[in-house]
Amino acid sequence: MTRRPAPRSLSDEDLSNLLGRQQFGTLATVKRDGHPHLTTMVYSWDPGARVVRFSTTADRVKVRHVRRNPRAALHVAGGDVWSFAVAEGEAVVSESTTVPGDAVGRELLEMIPEAGRPDDEAAFLAESVAERRVVIRLRVDRLYGTVLDIDG
Repeated sequence: MTRRPAPRSLSDEDLSNLLGRQQFGTLATVKRDGHPHLTTMVYSWDPGARVVRFSTTADRVKVRHVRRNPRAALHVAGGDVWSFAVAEGEAVVSESTTVPGDAVGRELLEMIPEAGRPDDEAAFLAESVAERRVVIRLRVDRLYGTVLDIDG
């Protein structure tokens, strides 16, 4: 019988690196009935603080979910179907940005990778206020995931 390779667990450092390489993931929050609510999100990973940040608007259902039940997780795909990272923890929602350039607006701006920063920061900050943008901060207390090692 031929043994096939099995997925292996990734180290905390490898998981953090995977989170840092990706930009999109699936955020899971908890609905009132206990079922998961899944949504694809752009995110920003801060490995030093172990915080994942998401930009969204105050009226989104995921914001209501997090305010009611802070347990959340982010699933990020790796290079193949067997490679992934999951970041679990408790999330908090900021207040809406209300004045262009306030602390929440600046945090939203800092979440954008340098190469993607808007040319007109003032317009971005004003638009964030108009959209009632908030930051969801997922404080990660558990990372897990796997990779499948297959040679060529």
